[in-house]
Amino acid sequence: MSDPAVSSPSLALSTGNTGFPKARVHSIDALRGFDMFFLMQEEPGFLLLLFSAIHLPYESVWRHHLDHTEWIGFTFWDFIAPLFLFIVGLSLPYAISRRLAEGESKGKLFAHMARRTLVLIVLGLIFNGFLLLNFADFRYTGVLQRIALSYFFAAIITLTCKLRGQALWTAALLLGYWAIMAWIPVPGFGRGVYTPQGNLEGYIDRLFLPGKFCCFLYGDNEGYLSTIPSVATVMFGVLCGHLLRSSWTQRRKLQVLVCGGLASLAVGLLWGLKFPIITRLWTSSYTVFSNGWAMLLFALFYWIIDVKGHRKWAFPFEVIGLNSITIYVIQNIFNFACVAVVFAGGLANRAGAYHELVMAAAILLTKWLFLYFLYRQKIFLKV
Repeated sequence: MSDPAVSSPSLALSTGNTGFPKARVHSIDALRGFDMFFLMQEEPGFLLLLFSAIHLPYESVWRHHLDHTEWIGFTFWDFIAPLFLFIVGLSLPYAISRRLAEGESKGKLFAHMARRTLVLIVLGLIFNGFLLLNFADFRYTGVLQRIALSYFFAAIITLTCKLRGQALWTAALLLGYWAIMAWIPVPGFGRGVYTPQGNLEGYIDRLFLPGKFCCFLYGDNEGYLSTIPSVATVMFGVLCGHLLRSSWTQRRKLQVLVCGGLASLAVGLLWGLKFPIITRLWTSSYTVFSNGWAMLLFALFYWIIDVKGHRKWAFPFEVIGLNSITIYVIQNIFNFACVAVVFAGGLANRAGAYHELVMAAAILLTKWLFLYFLYRQKIFLKV
């Protein structure tokens, strides 16, 4: 446990002085917390209940965006996972530079990254219920495993390649995945088929991935092949992290983030005409398109928090962001509802039609207070 600097305390390496601007980028923590805020909600979801209670207009629109796309398309909820990986990448240039500047060898740094990757994979297996020993109905892949592998390979690229090489690797991962998916035929379906039944990613999972799948019948949402473009998602964050560490003015950094984000949206949409935007397959078009939104959203957070200095509004998100993996894992182990009902059960029982909303808010607040306790005690759990 330690007091983190810029990077995620749960994923990235420690950060600090690098010879570049030393100011902490608070927007990274805030954006990470903003992202994790949505994963802290329990079914049916605090936001769904809140929007229903206040009769927010365009109900069909926001309900659509608070759930995953069935297949082709893009919703806000499809953005949650790539945003987190993008933020992982933002921290990597700071992290690696700090350790190298402190005299740590690349070999030792590699071992450090490998250890963190293994710990995250083990946590992911435990999260999925590995200790229940029900291997016939067990899912071997998952969010933490996807984060671990994406982080590891992106970290290796960042550690061993210069900026140009990192950019080339990012492009190669995206183009390579497209080529594999488009040119290798699936028995009974042929080449370039992107249906749930006929895509290559799902076929590879059915051949080699044991256990049960999520989140479509014919393959896994975090399957083998789709790890390739998810590494590229982290690399997009890495490239933006280099931008932040540069000596450019904040104004120019914002211009690059906004222009890069808009360009990514355009490229993703155009690429989607040939290689559809499909969250379940983490297609290359989906990777680029989601990166566009990530860059724009980070530019907004960076401008408000670090450029304009308006931090107070983002404090609740920073508290979450400093222990993001901690709450993701613990909320699956510890029943926060049992605590929330002690303090808010009576109020919920008297809330009538708003009973579910009050309890959902109480559970969310209980989780946040737990993280705030860790924050006040300067406890930032690292894997």
